[in-house]
Amino acid sequence: MVTAYVMVKANTGEADRLKGSIEEITGVSEAHIVAGDVDIIAKLSVDSPAQVKEIAADGIQGISGVEDTRTYIAMD
Repeated sequence: MVTAYVMVKANTGEADRLKGSIEEITGVSEAHIVAGDVDIIAKLSVDSPAQVKEIAADGIQGISGVEDTRTYIAMD
């Protein structure tokens, strides 16, 4: 099992809508609106690093209103 975290920067006023869209993606186990440099942190629980790339690049980044993402794969 691979755990990863995707930091999502949303366009102004889009965080609530984006959170719902991100939570619908298969492999996303949690998504939270947060205060700070990013607007949403999504936790991914998948079988392989390739699935992390697919979800982050094709899934999350493909949602209208996503300005930027950063992905971190847990090492433990």
